Amino acid sequence: MGRREIPIETAKAEPSTDPRLWWVRPGLEVRDGRLKVAGRDALSLARAAGTPLYVFDLLRIQEQIRSLQGALSRAGLGHRVRLAMKAQREPEVLAFVRGLGAAGTPESVGLDACSPGEVEHALAHGFLPEEISYTGTNVSERDLDVLLRYPIHINVDLLSQLDRLGRRAPGRQVGIRLNPRAGAAWSGEQNVTLYSGTKPGKFGIYPESLDEAVAIARRHDLKIVTAHFHVGDGYLTDALPDLEVAASRVAEMVRRLKELGCPIREVNTGGGLGVPQRPGEEPLDLDAWAAVFARHFGPLDVIVGCEPGDFLAKEAGHLLAEVVTVEDRMGIPFVGLDAGWNVINDHFIYDVPFEPVLCRAADAERTNVVTISGHINEGDDLFVEEHPFPPVEEGDIVALVNVGGYNQAMSMPHCLRPNAEAVYFDDRV
Repeated sequence: MGRREIPIETAKAEPSTDPRLWWVRPGLEVRDGRLKVAGRDALSLARAAGTPLYVFDLLRIQEQIRSLQGALSRAGLGHRVRLAMKAQREPEVLAFVRGLGAAGTPESVGLDACSPGEVEHALAHGFLPEEISYTGTNVSERDLDVLLRYPIHINVDLLSQLDRLGRRAPGRQVGIRLNPRAGAAWSGEQNVTLYSGTKPGKFGIYPESLDEAVAIARRHDLKIVTAHFHVGDGYLTDALPDLEVAASRVAEMVRRLKELGCPIREVNTGGGLGVPQRPGEEPLDLDAWAAVFARHFGPLDVIVGCEPGDFLAKEAGHLLAEVVTVEDRMGIPFVGLDAGWNVINDHFIYDVPFEPVLCRAADAERTNVVTISGHINEGDDLFVEEHPFPPVEEGDIVALVNVGGYNQAMSMPHCLRPNAEAVYFDDRV
């Protein structure tokens, strides 16, 4: 299908005025009552390809990328945007992303990898080593055996890891992951993210350890050129004050690194940018987000990087499943699908809510209250419980919308249930 380039100043998604349809936007619409993905009829796609089926509107990924690049440019920042591979690594997605711009151009998109396997997967799918930023944790000698084969950029997140890398690759340029003890999360409450907060965590070098980190780097002639931090967990605009606290602390750490002679060229702000997941939530204000970084990192004369996963991929993918059971159980209608948490586990691991949509009647009144369950032989294989939903019949197709990040990448053959098939569209009709 033909590729249609969307300008960097892409229009924002227009939300529906119907609170039941809060998820509606270009590429995910209701026409004549039926759900459309990239302009295609979701019900027809499911009948033709079988279920469970992932359907991807790749243009949504492009729109999100261009919106990030546009916001950073408007803020006067040099920037690098990378896709976090742990959220989405399918070959069709990587090929699409790779085609958005030649390496080194402002339009290009790199990759954030967190394992040797992801690095080699990226290289096998057309990305150049210089487009790959690796940030791992508890990196072993076996990991370094693979990573050091390639001229990729490596960020390390612990003092012992920095020493290990230095012993193996003296003289190399590296980045270090910083922990400012502050974070921004989906709930809007500071320090509830697992990545950076008041509780000791597994990630990043603390402010009081910077001098020791630089001493280790000097011992091995390592040049610290990147300051990396990841403090986000699905945050929206209401959590930007918390992000500001983290950015301010990181800026102080970067100044200290520069005072110690480290030629910091990039501050990598990690990922964690959120998208609306519940009725009433608004998209992240990207200009306000970029302004946070402009205030704190603009004066430092550095490139600002980011490496989102869900923000780029979540709204691009939707899972279609067939209703195989409708049965009253102690007064609660149970709707059973031919899909389970083995192929869509965001809710079960991260407690992210699912939004089910009846494909043939996507805008119908929700006159029933149902529990929707999967086909995995586990009692907690429940997608929603006592959830408002239209009247539904066996044989209907239900879409779980906005599930394009993490779910497909984390699929597993539990109970020997197969992975879901997928179709990808790079245009809208």
